Amino acid sequence: MRDMQIHKNTSLKALNTFGVDGNAKYYCEIHTMEDIADLLDWKATNKAGENSPHLLVGGGSNLLFKNDYDGLVTKICLAGRDIADEDENHVYVTAAGGENWHDFVRWTVRQKYAGLENLSLIPGTVGAAPIQNIGAYGVELADSFYSLQAVDLGTGEVFEYQKSACKFTYRESIFKSQMLDKLLITSVTFALTKESKQPIWKTDYAGVREVLGGKELTAELISDVIIALRQSKLPDPEVIGNAGSFFKNPVLSLAEWQVLKADNSEVPGWEQANGDMKTSAAWLIDQCGFKGYKKGDAGVSEKHALVLVNYANATGADLWAVAQEIMASVKERFGVSLEAEPRVISC
Repeated sequence: MRDMQIHKNTSLKALNTFGVDGNAKYYCEIHTMEDIADLLDWKATNKAGENSPHLLVGGGSNLLFKNDYDGLVTKICLAGRDIADEDENHVYVTAAGGENWHDFVRWTVRQKYAGLENLSLIPGTVGAAPIQNIGAYGVELADSFYSLQAVDLGTGEVFEYQKSACKFTYRESIFKSQMLDKLLITSVTFALTKESKQPIWKTDYAGVREVLGGKELTAELISDVIIALRQSKLPDPEVIGNAGSFFKNPVLSLAEWQVLKADNSEVPGWEQANGDMKTSAAWLIDQCGFKGYKKGDAGVSEKHALVLVNYANATGADLWAVAQEIMASVKERFGVSLEAEPRVISC
C-alpha cells in the first residue's frame, strides 16, 4: 500500500448533494492511477474488500443514500484536461474522471469549442457524466462523446470504450446497467466543433431562443444563457440539498400518448425518432399539486416540480418516501409510471 488510505466509518453527508447523513463502512479517494492499483490490492488481499459492496462516486449529484452504506465508497478525484488531437473541423478534448463537469464545460467554451455549452451548470464530474448520459436543453452527452478509458475493478485491465460500445440511450448507458460499479472511468474524450467551422447550435428551447434571438451565437454566450436559465429554475445544492431533476421524463408508446392526450389536452409531448412520445414529468407532478410540497424536512422545490429537496435534516428514507408518494399519485391520476433519475442506494 502506498499513499492511498482506506478509512473506516466515514460520513456520507459531504459526498452527496442531497446532504443526507449516514456512514460508509469503508472510504477511500482516488487521485492517481497508482491509487487505483492500491485499491485493487486492498480488495484482493483483504477479506473486507473481497466481501464488501463497492460504490464509486464523483460529485454525488446523482445519488440518494437511503441509509448507511455497509461497504466501500470510493470517490474519484482524478484531475487533468488536455487536447488529445484535432483535425480540420474538430478538436478532441480529454478530461480526467474527477474533473468538475461545469468547470470543464466552461473551459471548453472559453476555448471557442462547441458541443457542450447546453450542458452548462449540471453538477457532478466528467467521469460520472457518461454513466447517466446527462442531458439538458436539447443536448445529450452522447452527442459530443468520442471515447473513454476505464479500469476493470475485477482484473485491473484498462479498456477504451468507443461511442457505439457505450449503448447510450435517454439517461442510460452500459455503465449504468451491466457494467455498473465494475468499471472506474478514468478519462473521457469529446469531439468538439471549432466555432470557426460554424457549429449547428441547438437553441430552440423556451427561454433560450427568446434571449438569443438575433444575436451572433457563440458557445460561451449560449452557456451564459443556459446558466442563467438553470439558476432561475433550479435550487442551488450549495444552499438547499437536492440532486437536480429527480424523475425521468416518461416515454410513452403512441397509443399510450393518445389516451393521455385525449384526457389532458394541455399535456406537453415530443415525438421521438422511433415514433414514441416523451412527455413532461414536471407537468404531471405539478398537476398533482406537489410543487412546493413539504413533509417534515423532505419535499419538492418551489421552483421546479421535478426537484426533490432536503430542507434541513431529511434522511434518504424521508426523501424516498416523498418520491414514492409522487409516483403513486401520478400513476393513479394519469396512468403514467415515473422512474427515478438518481441512483437510490440501499445497503
